[in-house]
Amino acid sequence: MILCVETATDLCSVALCDSGGTVALRENDKGRSHASVLTVFIEEILREAGIRAADLNAVAVSKGPGSYTGLRIGVSVAKGITYAASIPLIGVDTTRSMFHGFSDSADNNFNITSTDLFCPALDARRMEVYYTVYDVKGNMISQIKAEIIDKNSFSEFPETSRIFMFGDGAAKCIGVVNRKNITFVSDFRMSASFMRKPAYEALNNNRFENVAYFEPFYLKDFLTSKPVKNVLRK
Repeated sequence: MILCVETATDLCSVALCDSGGTVALRENDKGRSHASVLTVFIEEILREAGIRAADLNAVAVSKGPGSYTGLRIGVSVAKGITYAASIPLIGVDTTRSMFHGFSDSADNNFNITSTDLFCPALDARRMEVYYTVYDVKGNMISQIKAEIIDKNSFSEFPETSRIFMFGDGAAKCIGVVNRKNITFVSDFRMSASFMRKPAYEALNNNRFENVAYFEPFYLKDFLTSKPVKNVLRK
């Protein structure tokens, strides 16, 4: 079994998965609670399954892009578990797990065709969006980027292809993108359970991260704001 950890967004999610599906799931969508609930969720899931960390085949963690703080918390916990239990660490692109989460149910809702495109999008703050584009087979046809969306975005893709945009960054693009044949999916909800397919693909192909040197994929530098008042009067 693989323990999947997802902390790239405001949702803190932990899933215990086997090759057939999700065995157990814990989620909390109260923002900025990752540090307080993540290890609790992991302990609960392992206890529920009656296993120890050392019994896992691997730990998979969402490696970004996404929330700077959320990613650091998730990666730090995942690295700690894998190091202590001497098990492999798997890093999964956040947008790839989003693709699997959406595409698994998209055919029933949208009658997906071979020319359709999928655009997982994450809120990157300051009017930016992290996004990439996949085809129906899960091939990445546009590199992950941080970009301010405007009316000309996605003009490089033929308008005969439908684009489905989903994730917490999609709402920022509604009314901005001037493109025909684009659908904004507002009810998409992130989950660690979406990591199961790419995590098992990595496990079966022995694609593991170096626990000592692995870092989240932030995509852009972390920016801090200057305090309005100099409380130290210096």
